[in-house]
Amino acid sequence: MSTSTDNMDVQSSQASASLAWSVWNALQLLFTLTWTAAWISVALGLRLVGVPTERVLRMAARCWAPGLTFGAGARLVVEGGQDIDWSRPHLVVSNHQSVIDICVLYMAIPAPLRFLLKDEMLKVPFVNWYAKATGMLFLDRDSRRAGAIVRRQAAALLRRGQSLCLFPEGTRSRTGALAPFKAGLLQAAIDAGVPVVPVALDGCGKVLPATGLFRVRPGTIRVRIGTPIQVGQDEAALDRQALTQRAHEAVRHMLEPRI
Repeated sequence: MSTSTDNMDVQSSQASASLAWSVWNALQLLFTLTWTAAWISVALGLRLVGVPTERVLRMAARCWAPGLTFGAGARLVVEGGQDIDWSRPHLVVSNHQSVIDICVLYMAIPAPLRFLLKDEMLKVPFVNWYAKATGMLFLDRDSRRAGAIVRRQAAALLRRGQSLCLFPEGTRSRTGALAPFKAGLLQAAIDAGVPVVPVALDGCGKVLPATGLFRVRPGTIRVRIGTPIQVGQDEAALDRQALTQRAHEAVRHMLEPRI
């Protein structure tokens, strides 16, 4: 009888905890949507009155992203990157675990950062307006010609002195395991002659998993910024396959458990 009662108490406690998390996550989703819409409205208003895009992007890094990260209960730890001259353009390549990755990268990279987004984002109100107003790039993954077009756009952006971030896995990892990198888009760094900065995100997928409904859990997110990979223009210059392999190896190494 006692064992049966104990089991019922445990089940009741688990059900209560599950309900509490569901309510909390619903409130967090509402906060995320409201907070994002509010800051996008501010950003669009600033662009309309002529505020430079770089200042608007820095506002995202200093206001919007920290608010969402704090609201998720995430603690951000950034390692490396102190010796990088962020006043110069770089192609940042990162693994992809969660939709919170963009918030984290905004905060971790001390430079106005643009992203390569999947073209489905063009269908999302507010987000698509903000992305267009701040010079983000879009990739249609179902089009064979889209890759070449985006590579040219990315190279032009880098030549203008702007930094770009892309997720060369192509999609979010459902398990946290690092997938192979797609080599095509790293060609933009070679074409523009800018360094590639490998970045490893660890913990984003635990704070906000890629699978299931909106389900946030507090946790630590670590961002490890690697040594820039110089593409070069001499006889030792890397081709895109070798560059992609080096970037993938750098991210994989930074994701390995530290003793």
